[in-house]
Amino acid sequence: MSEQTLPQMLTAQHIAKYLGISRRRVYELLQLSEEVGGIKCFQIGASKRVDKEDFFKWIEKKKEV
Repeated sequence: MSEQTLPQMLTAQHIAKYLGISRRRVYELLQLSEEVGGIKCFQIGASKRVDKEDFFKWIEKKKEV
């Protein structure tokens, strides 16, 4: 899976597959605030989604630490 093949709105499954981690861990990251290292997300009903641009900004921040 590459950045180009990801859809604009990402699910926990997309993120887990891209990072090679469990969906459970992704949901933990989605629960955290951005200030403490969480991934910026929004909710549609019970589902959480992440904008692809925000996801890759989050990755870049993680590389800086």
